[in-house]
Amino acid sequence: MKLLISVRSVDEALVASSGGADFIDLKEPGQGALGGLPTATIREIVGALRARGVAGEISATIGDVPMHEAARIAACVQAVGACGVDYVKVGIERRPEARAVLDALADCGRPVVPVFIADQGLDFDEVARACTQGFPALMVDTADKLCGSLFDVLPMADLRRFVDMVRASGALVGLAGALRLADEARLKSLQPDFAGFRSAVCAGDRSSTLDPHRLQVLARQMREQPALAVGA
Repeated sequence: MKLLISVRSVDEALVASSGGADFIDLKEPGQGALGGLPTATIREIVGALRARGVAGEISATIGDVPMHEAARIAACVQAVGACGVDYVKVGIERRPEARAVLDALADCGRPVVPVFIADQGLDFDEVARACTQGFPALMVDTADKLCGSLFDVLPMADLRRFVDMVRASGALVGLAGALRLADEARLKSLQPDFAGFRSAVCAGDRSSTLDPHRLQVLARQMREQPALAVGA
């Protein structure tokens, strides 16, 4: 299980890369669950990481764009994808427009990672459809970070079903959503390909500065031998 660490600046990206992050995820946590950074900032961070020989993969979000704004989603995907990132993350809300959005993303020519927003539960029909559309990875995340972690929002049975479905499709599977060290045993039980963190590695709330010590502790603990499986 690899670590995805969300950052908002060059300084934070360098801290993440030296502190054990496998994936570096570019977002503005002060602007929502998938808050987007300006494209100029994304380019700056990507350039700084590559100039220092950081080989880890880089993702970036397009921002919290509503499902009914399909044209805006498409434009944001192209703008972020042109910044040199390895993956473009797009939030997928549980709404009627989700199917058309997923269809458009599958044909957009960019390496898109759909991120299913779990606050209202998962639509497993849409997850199953996305599993057939050739995306490199699929994720689950939460929108309301004040409602606890992902494990407070979805039951283990649903998370296990999501992980198993995506893995069976051959895509990578990721979990995120205000995850903390206390979630270690359940994460290791599910064994996603990667787990995303922001809140757990900040000195204060998720909008505060990345804390190198917290990151090192998290990386060390998450890479210890898996704990015994836990039930739902």
